[in-house]
Amino acid sequence: MNNYLVELNNCGVLRNHKWLVRGVSLKVSQGEIVTLIGPNGSGKSTTAKMSLDILKPDEGTNNIKKGIRISYVPQKISIDWSLPLRAIDFVNLVKKHKTSEINDALSITGIKHLIYEDVRNLSGGEFQRLLMARAIAKEPHFLVLDEPVQGVDYPGEIALYKTIQEIVKKINCGILLISHNLHVVMSQTDYVICLNGHVCCSGAPNTVIKEPEYIKLFGKNIDPTLAFYQHDHDHEHLPDGSIDDSGRDS
Repeated sequence: MNNYLVELNNCGVLRNHKWLVRGVSLKVSQGEIVTLIGPNGSGKSTTAKMSLDILKPDEGTNNIKKGIRISYVPQKISIDWSLPLRAIDFVNLVKKHKTSEINDALSITGIKHLIYEDVRNLSGGEFQRLLMARAIAKEPHFLVLDEPVQGVDYPGEIALYKTIQEIVKKINCGILLISHNLHVVMSQTDYVICLNGHVCCSGAPNTVIKEPEYIKLFGKNIDPTLAFYQHDHDHEHLPDGSIDDSGRDS
């Protein structure tokens, strides 16, 4: 597998005589963000499950590097919001971690100040950050994020993208990022794979948006700010709701 954490080679999944996805090849290396985009039902989650080795391909091969730690942030998670569950307790639900490890994970995702806050009091964006913190608490080599900005407003999306980049820098993992949202196809993504039951096109973000198959799926008049977030302003919204305006000209 060379230096790849995960490698899919011409993979397909067949159910009830119908291919859910077919001919998918992808590679994720340490320190790299690979983004899967495509409309609903295009095979993104199926591809993610093959990369996690929880779904075996009916054709092709999925190779996962031996001994690597893997974490997954699912698209949906069911919680009884009436339970008095604190953020620290939520991180410890599946595996017990040291408080210092939890603090480190919450720091990376920008919500260290919420460690003893009830989960039911968190905003949508804060809860997404908590899901990511739980996933990175065990310092994974490979992290799969399935629709990580779902239900988050636009400023929150941008903040979460920055958090994802911070995760890669801090723990040097490989990330497979999945979305039907064009905002996710950002300039910081290393590689983009466009799915619609098969791989329509793939490559660097600035190459993919010029591909005929991409244009056919998403239109030729896509606002470039949707594909590449290049927002440049003089202040930053911090996770605790405050504003850092240190970048403003005096």
